[in-house]
Amino acid sequence: MGLADGRLTPVLRGHRKDTPQITEAIHSVHAECLHRSRVGMNTKERMIHQFVREKFGMQAEKEIPHFTALLKVWKERFGPEGARQRYLRSSAAVETGGCTVTITRPGQVVVLDTTPFPVKLRDDVFGEPITVDLALTLALDAFTHSLVAFRLTPGSGSSIEVAMLLRDVMLPPPMRPGWTPDMEWHYPGVPSALVAEFAGHPVAGRPFFAPETVTSDHGSVYKNRHLVQVARTLGAVVLPARAMRPQGKAACERTFLGIQSLLLELLLGYRDVDVADRGIDPEGDAVWTVDEAEHLLAEWIVRIWQNRRLGQYAPAWDPGGRHSSNTLFAMAAARDGIALQIPDPDLYHYLLPAHFVKLHGRRGVKIGGLWYGGDHPVLGELGSLPSPRSGRHRGKWVVQRDPRDCRQVFIELASQWHALPWNRLPVGEEVLAFSDARVQQVLREAARAGLTPAAASNSSLPCSTWPVPATRSVPGRVR
Repeated sequence: MGLADGRLTPVLRGHRKDTPQITEAIHSVHAECLHRSRVGMNTKERMIHQFVREKFGMQAEKEIPHFTALLKVWKERFGPEGARQRYLRSSAAVETGGCTVTITRPGQVVVLDTTPFPVKLRDDVFGEPITVDLALTLALDAFTHSLVAFRLTPGSGSSIEVAMLLRDVMLPPPMRPGWTPDMEWHYPGVPSALVAEFAGHPVAGRPFFAPETVTSDHGSVYKNRHLVQVARTLGAVVLPARAMRPQGKAACERTFLGIQSLLLELLLGYRDVDVADRGIDPEGDAVWTVDEAEHLLAEWIVRIWQNRRLGQYAPAWDPGGRHSSNTLFAMAAARDGIALQIPDPDLYHYLLPAHFVKLHGRRGVKIGGLWYGGDHPVLGELGSLPSPRSGRHRGKWVVQRDPRDCRQVFIELASQWHALPWNRLPVGEEVLAFSDARVQQVLREAARAGLTPAAASNSSLPCSTWPVPATRSVPGRVR
């Protein structure tokens, strides 16, 4: 055995060579311990002595090394084994009957992960520090280590944000205001003018492609029916990493640390994840807004991260070369070409959560406690006709809704999408978007105030001006 530069690897020192009898005993006890509950190394040593004594006799038992040497041999063969017992069994099953996936092209494996955003930001409207923690969701290409998409969202994230993140992976990133020409598309094989013609705008220097396999952890936002449907629509395979095994997406975990040390720790308002490591007043130090932080991350990824030299992630065929995410993608483009597969704009509607509902005449459809499309001409032509759909949702129509904007829903009829507005939406006025969380909050307050759907439907006032009986009012609460 030797290294690439000609040096020889020395033989491991520290203990004597094991006999075939001891090696057989160690492997037999390891298989037995995987079947049993978790035991300590002292118990494993007694089991090894018992196995050798019963099978090979008392003379072979004298050849068993000391406990310290035996512990060193065990760690060399099976590792420290510090995980839970059921995870050790699953890991051993994968190592025994599994196979290693060799990544050879961009888009073959895209790793998704979410982490709390460790910088305190301010609101874009009032400039006040945001009390809700923000989540940073990344999409990392496992071959080139390119950050092909990211999302900065309040809370712990949602499936709709992950769906739009996968859509961003397929879309060519536009050039933003203030970006210099060196950040424009510059990969060989496809001129920037041709890519801009297909996309309809100048394209930044960041790879885009259709993901083949999506790897994520076992979070709720990655294991729900909506994301399964999104992956089926995109033609991608969802491959969850092994539970409690960060090695399955170690590159993404390292990327979070790299972003933190190279960028986030330099920003005012950095507060870290652990409360004990925070400064005196991170809220007072915050100067960046959400839009400014999002713009800064996008610029830093295109300008710095894509051109940063890869150290330990350099390709195996050139370990001493100077490679970055852009050079690896350029190499793959020169070898295999670039597929300019820009998705259709209607892909946005197909990735939204689907609701199977019935038509109710002039009232339209009811989704999430609100009525939509009561006076829409398309629903007026259909009336209360059932859908030709059969099976589980027989007679129901498919309506797509964006949980982040409940002002309207979308229905596809005759290969054309129609927007159905909320029945209480004021005509001719611009209303700010509201999410389904605000809808549920308002409906709970309306029910607490004694309002019923029948009274609300007979009222000619919008939802924000519904009267509240004085006997059921709640001081200091939103009505």
